[in-house]
Amino acid sequence: MAKTAQTDQGAGREDTDATSGSSSGSGSGEDLLIREGDVAADYLERLLDLLDYDGDLDIDVEAGRAVVSVDGGEDLGRLVGERGAGLEALQELTRLAVQQSTGARSRLMLDIAGWRVARRAELAELGRDTARDVLATGSPVRLRPMTPFERKVVHDAVANIRGVFSESEGEDPRRRVVVFPRS
Repeated sequence: MAKTAQTDQGAGREDTDATSGSSSGSGSGEDLLIREGDVAADYLERLLDLLDYDGDLDIDVEAGRAVVSVDGGEDLGRLVGERGAGLEALQELTRLAVQQSTGARSRLMLDIAGWRVARRAELAELGRDTARDVLATGSPVRLRPMTPFERKVVHDAVANIRGVFSESEGEDPRRRVVVFPRS
């Protein structure tokens, strides 16, 4: 199992004050995100070992959040589950492990076997296609319920198309995106 960090701050990031849990470095937001990624990767590495799954862990910081990707093993698809349900659950468990270690709520993003990357591309295409349909028909379109991650990708795609806008409606787990024509 390999663990790599995609940041140029590697030295000394394990230095932690045992009483406060705070970093002994500059205390910057990026330092905390790096620490979140490290804690998450350690947690996931232990989980993969328990399951006897192979996987390489990659730690990154993107858009103000820690991102941990697990790739490489044939069994990893089982962790993703149907429509990413297992991945979402594992992400929440990993966030809780990070919160327990750091004392701070985590917005960590987890990807397994490239599922989120592929799903993001599918959802962006769905958003663009739906926006074009709304422009052509002039009628709003309600999409099926989605996770917060999925809704954000669709909203971002729709925001790049002139003449339409999107909103979310409903309550989780039935919350969905609606695309409207601009008047």
